[in-house]
Amino acid sequence: MEIAEHINSLAVEGRLLAKAAQEAGTGAPVPTCPGWQVRDLLRHTAMVHTWAAAFVTEGHTSYVPDTGEPGLDGPGLLDRFRDGHHRLVAALEGAPPDVECWTFLAAPSPLAFWARRQAHETTVHRVDAESARGGALSPVAAAHAVDGVEELLLGFHTRPRSRVRTEEPRTLRVRATDTGMVWTVRLSAEPPRAVRETGAPMDTAVDCELSAPAQDLYLSLWNRLPLTALAVTGDPDLARLWRENSAVTWS
Repeated sequence: MEIAEHINSLAVEGRLLAKAAQEAGTGAPVPTCPGWQVRDLLRHTAMVHTWAAAFVTEGHTSYVPDTGEPGLDGPGLLDRFRDGHHRLVAALEGAPPDVECWTFLAAPSPLAFWARRQAHETTVHRVDAESARGGALSPVAAAHAVDGVEELLLGFHTRPRSRVRTEEPRTLRVRATDTGMVWTVRLSAEPPRAVRETGAPMDTAVDCELSAPAQDLYLSLWNRLPLTALAVTGDPDLARLWRENSAVTWS
């Protein structure tokens, strides 16, 4: 996906998040984030948006910690979220293509990294807000979902902090049934190694395969839908390994 597409997704997803949060109320529990209420979700996402925007607008070339979550609630917290979201979108739209700043995953450019990261950050938390409100989830476009699976498999879980590991080498396949995208993830005592294998033959031996339309893969791999949303073939223990060890946390 292009930078402009990520920024557009970020803009749309943030508006949907705010709408769902307002409809749910800040005291509503968030089923997809046990222990959180909508106020926790809004405070966290508002903080992340402000933190991300500062790298782009202020050009920090090394890590700078966040400044903390806003101590607001109710309509004031919703206003704070909307303002921070708007500022992040504006920062990305107005940034020069060659802006230099700190990032934490490989990307074609810092601007590409932050646009992509914040688009998926906001999409996942929009799903959290909609789960708190109840009712149907807004759809995730297949291209956006595929990109989010790729960021997770080829980005987050290549880092040393990934806990998705096995004592003996195992192989997990992830297949988007509606787009033809396939990823093969090699598990071991080291961080996972994933490769994209578009159109990989169905009969190539793996220990476990997870397959579903891209949207369901995206939300399940990000732990926003249960494993029952996927077709699991082969060793179900590898699917459970993912569920129990793949969470991406802030700290």
